Amino acid sequence: MSVTGVTGEERSDFTKSESKQIRDRSLRLLGTLLRPLWVRVSLTIAVVIVSTAAQVAGPALIAYGIDSGLPALVKQDWVPLGFAVFAYLFTGVIGAVLIAWYTVLTARISQAILIDLRKRVFLHTQRLSLEFHESYTSGRIIARQTSDLDSIRELLDSGINQLVQGGLYMVFIAAALFSIDWVSGLVLFGSLVPLWFLVRWFQIHSQKAFRATRTTSARLIVHFVETMTGMRAVKAFRKETRNETEFAGYVEDYRLANMRTIRLFGVLDPGLVLIGNVALGVVLLVGGLRVAQGGIAIGVLLAALLYTRSFFAPAQEMAMFYNSYQSAAAALEKISGVLEEQPSVPDPTRPIDLWQAKGSVRFEGVEFAYNAGRVVLPQFDLDIPAGQTIALVGSTGAGKSTLAKLISRFYDPSDGVVSLDGVDLRRLHPKDLRRAIVMVTQEAYLFSGSVGDNIALGKPEATIEEIVAAAKAVGAHEFIQSLPDGYDTDVNKRGGRVSAGQRQLISFARAFLANPVVLILDEATASLDIPSERLVQEGLQTLLADRTAIIIAHRLSTVAIADRVLVMEHGIIVEDGTPRDLIAGTGRFSKLHAAWRESLV
Repeated sequence: MSVTGVTGEERSDFTKSESKQIRDRSLRLLGTLLRPLWVRVSLTIAVVIVSTAAQVAGPALIAYGIDSGLPALVKQDWVPLGFAVFAYLFTGVIGAVLIAWYTVLTARISQAILIDLRKRVFLHTQRLSLEFHESYTSGRIIARQTSDLDSIRELLDSGINQLVQGGLYMVFIAAALFSIDWVSGLVLFGSLVPLWFLVRWFQIHSQKAFRATRTTSARLIVHFVETMTGMRAVKAFRKETRNETEFAGYVEDYRLANMRTIRLFGVLDPGLVLIGNVALGVVLLVGGLRVAQGGIAIGVLLAALLYTRSFFAPAQEMAMFYNSYQSAAAALEKISGVLEEQPSVPDPTRPIDLWQAKGSVRFEGVEFAYNAGRVVLPQFDLDIPAGQTIALVGSTGAGKSTLAKLISRFYDPSDGVVSLDGVDLRRLHPKDLRRAIVMVTQEAYLFSGSVGDNIALGKPEATIEEIVAAAKAVGAHEFIQSLPDGYDTDVNKRGGRVSAGQRQLISFARAFLANPVVLILDEATASLDIPSERLVQEGLQTLLADRTAIIIAHRLSTVAIADRVLVMEHGIIVEDGTPRDLIAGTGRFSKLHAAWRESLV
């Protein structure tokens, strides 16, 4: 997998060029998220600038009131003091109102970004090919939609406010301080030297610490999700104790990573307080001496002290912003990596429509290898006429499921052409392809909802009569009727209310309702008991008529309904003929059939 697919928890040893590529990728994503919101962003910037200026004006107005208003008041002139008081209250109210408006504006912007990003991740991962989902674990995908997006949400909800308000506040305070007393401004400027060294030290050491926190958090989530989704296997193999030990290790790693981060803040926070107090003390000392000598007015000194004290208040919040920023930056890297992934089976740029497919499938010079590894199908040729039922037989790893995935276009061949009715599948319109070819696998996945909803997945606009007819065709109607609410029964999570065989029957009804011209059954009867299998076979004989079918099965009883049997070994067809002819022969299939008959005895 490329750099785009391995970020965060997968690698931490990126080269400089890879790091730059990842940063550029993240910035491009951020740009596409902000571009539609530029009007709101511009308005927000204007609001925060005005509100910050209004807040910063307070100490200067106090200095004016003390140095100009009080002497004038002694002379019975209320105007200067009244102006200072009125201006102070006015700027306070304006600042408060604008801060409230700014908070609402930033919240709307952050929610718009999060909604956009969440939709992009979900829709894009759906569009990605099966190859991606077979290599990218479900736990990691869930982490992208949960913890990673939460990190970005925290940054947008509070971190950006801290940075923008705090940064502008410090700049405006420095400018105001220099405008009323340049000597105090120089003292403040001198305090920036130790402040810069402290913040730089924190940035260098915290970058690794925050990334370690994100890494351990992702591992924790992945382990938790995989344990919960694989709970049946956990119970079956008594893996609880091992899971407890492994999970405890991940929790401890997460705790240690957080402790290292907390220790960094244990140095940063008191360091900021110390630098601020020293700067305040120096301003007081220098300013006090100058007041005693008549160099500045006492109101100016008070304003300088207020400005100096206020200057360091946002510094701690901005340091906390760096925490949020590091987490969000790492999260954005991972999300942008997923969004940069391209389908290995892309949709055609100029698709060919095939409204009335007949079902003729052909492999011409097909070669296929997973991820440029070992070749599974070497120079494979096969012609399946429309309406013919093919049974694929062979040992595990012979290439049967690979052939089925190529016909379904879950994968594209490394070389050669797989065609339907003479049209290369890579050029066929996706809607026509999915309508014409349906694959039923051994894992009969049911979605939350009713039994009827799951059957109608093959044809969303189907009536209840069509749903019932499909269920009757595969022998599922009787057990569905026996459920508490019949076709309206909620199947519960992943079909927990029905047995494995019943789930498979529902998936058969779903596929038959879709009415494809090519139906692929990949070990689809493996979880059925003998009575259920017989019911399905009766339904298959009816519903596979005038339909191209590829049946992959180890149970040779299922093979009996096939018109033609292909025996595969190492990606090569070693036998090809009718079931009767192959059984009468002395080849591989004949031996398999004899062994199967003996097992029944």
